[in-house]
Amino acid sequence: MSVARVTEITAKGKSIDDCMEQGVKRASETLKNVEHVWVSDIKARVKDGKIDDYYVTMKVTFVLED
Repeated sequence: MSVARVTEITAKGKSIDDCMEQGVKRASETLKNVEHVWVSDIKARVKDGKIDDYYVTMKVTFVLED
């Protein structure tokens, strides 16, 4: 049997993919056994009529060690 935990993180980047990659990379540095991630929210900051940055909120699932 395994038990997993979910934590929520937000990453900022120049694209949605960039945010997800950065978020998973950083979470994996702190959390062991990261297995899944799902996007719960996407925001974008607009500057001078153009998207300047994206903000992606993700839920990260990691399995707890025995």
